[in-house]
Amino acid sequence: MGADRRTAILKAAARVIARRGVRGLRVSEIAAEAGVSTALVYYHFKDRTGILHRTLEFISDRAERYTTGRAEDGGPGRTPRQELERSLLLEFQDRPEVRENSTAWGELRATAVFDPELREALTEAHLIWIGELTDSLGRIHRTANAAALTASAERLTAALEALSMRWLSELLPLGHARDLMREAIAVELAHLRRTTRVFD
Repeated sequence: MGADRRTAILKAAARVIARRGVRGLRVSEIAAEAGVSTALVYYHFKDRTGILHRTLEFISDRAERYTTGRAEDGGPGRTPRQELERSLLLEFQDRPEVRENSTAWGELRATAVFDPELREALTEAHLIWIGELTDSLGRIHRTANAAALTASAERLTAALEALSMRWLSELLPLGHARDLMREAIAVELAHLRRTTRVFD
């Protein structure tokens, strides 16, 4: 029951952050959204900073589930490039949890500019994401050097975040955002191919 309540509170926190942002966020809002007492929120998460850190972990874990856990999208026969494209393009889905996750991530990232503690947690989550993407790129270009792979991963995550915010703000249609992401992937893979040839 405790784990269920913690999850309900984290889902509520992600919803509230996506809707209202982080500045001025009150624990009582999260409690009301989760249908629990404010005391219970404090019992599980200690303070507002604890809630923000755990919510960041929650949305990172949830993103990993919806970008890796859909067997109907092709299964084990995918090439490394297809797997890379699939994982990045699944960040662009017109589903409530994806919209909520991407919006909450953006709000937390913006708040981290002024909050060193949150910045540290965000940096850790970001480095994990970069590491996973670097590994994926390395499976496509096995002889590329680590610095080139990491730089490509950084550019792809930056492109994804920017396109995601434009799509969520309805500055870009979903299909166009996905097309632009595909093009960004193609550009990075071509760049890695050229870089690999230079170092061969």
